[in-house]
Amino acid sequence: MAIILGSGLSEFAENLSNRTIIPYDRIPHYPKLTVPGHVGELVFGYLNQTPVLVARGRFHYYEGYSLETVALPVRLLARVGVKALVITNAAGCVRRDWQVGDLMLITGHLDYTFIDNADDPQIISGEPYHSDELAAIAREAASTEGITLREGVYSWSLGPTFETPAEIRDIRRLGGAAVGMSTVPEIRAAADEGLQVLGLSCLTNYAAGILDQPLNHEEVLETGQRVKHTFARLLMAIIVKIEA
Repeated sequence: MAIILGSGLSEFAENLSNRTIIPYDRIPHYPKLTVPGHVGELVFGYLNQTPVLVARGRFHYYEGYSLETVALPVRLLARVGVKALVITNAAGCVRRDWQVGDLMLITGHLDYTFIDNADDPQIISGEPYHSDELAAIAREAASTEGITLREGVYSWSLGPTFETPAEIRDIRRLGGAAVGMSTVPEIRAAADEGLQVLGLSCLTNYAAGILDQPLNHEEVLETGQRVKHTFARLLMAIIVKIEA
């Protein structure tokens, strides 16, 4: 199986044993990373006896890459034999009744980029975009570890600027619970490749307009550091249950 790690979440790869590290810049024709918080390497190793391939860092449409390039890592993972993919991200929390630092199981997604459709985005959920089997495993793992796991719809926006308060109000109206600038192109590519997909968000900050203070990327990275051990426990418990 494989895991794509979002902003501030890269330290999970250090839990692997017998690691082999391949920097992105050593992979022919691979894109270049430009966003802080993304290390930029593939790490192969083991959790117990389970082989795991971890991507420490991803690419974003706002960096100037095409959607095909953004999805390239998922295509690569499928070509090397990955069958189950966990996609993680750092996301802004749209729900006032949730807490920064909470983890969220992605149950559906909104494309709020308006790249393909100028009308209201629609929630996409269920197979093949999300594996019900992996979602059930994630719920069970969270319960076993005593970790609160929120569930909700992830909304993909263009970036690189944070969303406006008006956009957040609209996303809430449409049913979004979290918002970020990645993940949906990867989910789509994974579905195209026939992979089982599980999406997890780390809610690293409140979205614009929730609190009376400006947003910044440093808060995203700081929250990732604060919850890294909880995040790692959940991921490891999920992997153990997938292989059981």
